[in-house]
Amino acid sequence: MPKLREARPAAELESLKHVPKPPNMKSLAIYRWDPDNTGKKPSLQVYSLNTNDCGPMVLDALIKIKNEMDPTLTFRRSCREGICGSCAMNINGKNGLACLTKMIVDAGEETTITPLPHFYVMKDLVVDMTNFYQQYKSVEPWLKKKSPPPAGTRELLQSKRDREKLDGMYECILCACCSSSCPSYWWNPERFLGPAALLHAHRWIADSRDEYRNERLQSVEGDYKLYRCHTIRNCENACPKSLSPANQIIKIKGLMHN
Repeated sequence: MPKLREARPAAELESLKHVPKPPNMKSLAIYRWDPDNTGKKPSLQVYSLNTNDCGPMVLDALIKIKNEMDPTLTFRRSCREGICGSCAMNINGKNGLACLTKMIVDAGEETTITPLPHFYVMKDLVVDMTNFYQQYKSVEPWLKKKSPPPAGTRELLQSKRDREKLDGMYECILCACCSSSCPSYWWNPERFLGPAALLHAHRWIADSRDEYRNERLQSVEGDYKLYRCHTIRNCENACPKSLSPANQIIKIKGLMHN
């Protein structure tokens, strides 16, 4: 008959709970550039941190580095829930949100973090979003009516079927991951509206409550505003919300010929 193992004393079990894990050091190469330091060119600065003492996301690592290692590191962040789009950056060659991107904990693999590509860098991981927001504003992303509201009502009702037509568009958080991954946007950032702005343009074109459909279509028509899109679909591969700006642009092009 096999001999039963003796139970460990409670004190010994309690002590095992407090045995520290061996450190799992991880290297992060982060893009650094300070416009006030004109004598230093942009470079990748490598930081090493113990992933056992850090949250699982890339943003957790950036916050830990800024709080405990280098307060000069500059990046945008806000909600930490994938809603605000503030922490958009390029991580290991792919655009995404730092708060939704899990950090690879393999100590032998370095994580490279750079700003969104083809945007002007203001400092470190912060890019200039002025042109991007101006293009978004140009599509007039708000409800426009020609007729007065029905008497005695304070809201414009919409059927469930018409509401469902907006799915896949209203979820956009304007992080710019799509536009900064688009080659047509790289080549013509001032003339091509880009995936994000065109997605929002179609969101209002498709809204059954809006009465400026024809005017909206005319405003985005043009060789550069709309037709610079060649449906490469980099935009949908980069979108952290799994949207497809390319499909919305195709729908706008289809409406132009109706």
